[in-house]
Amino acid sequence: MSRDFSRRRLLSTSAGLTLAGGAAVSAFAGTAAARTGQRGRAAGGFGTVREETRSLDDLYEAAVAEGGKFVLYQGGDVDSQAAGVRTAWAAAFPEVELTVVVDYSKYHDVRVDHQLATGTLVPDVVQLQTLQDFTRWKRQGKLLHYKPAGFSEVHREFKDPDGAWTALMVFAFSFLYDIPAAGGNAPMTPRDLVDPRWSDAIASAYPHDDDAVLYLFSLYQRAYGWDWVKAFADRRPQFARGTHTPAAAVTAGRKVIGVGGSGSAVSTSTTLKWVLRDEAPFMAWGQRAAILKRATHPAAAQLYVNWQLSEARQKASFNSWSVREDIVPNAAVEPVWRLPNANVDGFPRFMEDRAGIERLKQTFALYFGEVTGDPSTGWHGLHPGR
Repeated sequence: MSRDFSRRRLLSTSAGLTLAGGAAVSAFAGTAAARTGQRGRAAGGFGTVREETRSLDDLYEAAVAEGGKFVLYQGGDVDSQAAGVRTAWAAAFPEVELTVVVDYSKYHDVRVDHQLATGTLVPDVVQLQTLQDFTRWKRQGKLLHYKPAGFSEVHREFKDPDGAWTALMVFAFSFLYDIPAAGGNAPMTPRDLVDPRWSDAIASAYPHDDDAVLYLFSLYQRAYGWDWVKAFADRRPQFARGTHTPAAAVTAGRKVIGVGGSGSAVSTSTTLKWVLRDEAPFMAWGQRAAILKRATHPAAAQLYVNWQLSEARQKASFNSWSVREDIVPNAAVEPVWRLPNANVDGFPRFMEDRAGIERLKQTFALYFGEVTGDPSTGWHGLHPGR
């Protein structure tokens, strides 16, 4: 193994955040906790879990000794969304081969369930938008409990107190518009999106295909009523699968407005404006990640979650929000949990109500039509990454 790596070099590698972060590993107690270099205590029925004290160098050595491989199932819309993490990982940890499979979270979760049921588990870490899966998998005893370095600094809404899962990054959905094309008529709040002048000018992700977009639209409906939903449908928005599609349509000049995608709270773009207004709702959440108890490469998984939660990676947050309370990537932006219109605590509750979500999906289908088209990620089958 090459010995030319250092903690300073590893921490300096901060480019290319993934669309969804890493995870959690085991409940070591007594001498086992001391052996793995963890510290601190947490209440819970799964034993004492101590926060990691080993350096990234030490974790890297352990991952190489384990076999030098790591498989991540990442929720996302297109494979290119994992390009940044692949590049940054390869630069920081060249002797640990990273395999990332990007797919919709709603396919990854059932894929993992099926693999566990058939004894064919592929991923070491799952990082998904389907927040309800992490509470379910914890109840079922399928997650290893682990607290990476910095866990104590993670905001309480973004971690499991027993270390079963940890959010590694913040994502938020709102709407955006083409600044030159919108001109002086730019929409300031979601209420403005139903103005007749935006007929045939809007691209949107299907709310009944993606639960985060569904929650965003549910917030709009609560704020403005079902009449707003009907008026939005009357604007003849162009719906597509994948939360990347609204920005893609606006960037390409096909539409003026995009609804249901992520963006930067501090963007300096002169062509695109991602809208966050104090008087209007939007949605944000901590992307949860966990290490599966049956993971083949737990040491590499530990390295991954520590790296993603490190100060350097958190400061490189693309939207200037960190899951850690001691890190503020941009002083111009309030921590997301201080923004009541971000609904940080609402999305996890929303995701737990699966029956309510199904009713809401079918209701939006009555307004917008059925979801059509192949998934933007393609079809990956039962065991991608094997």
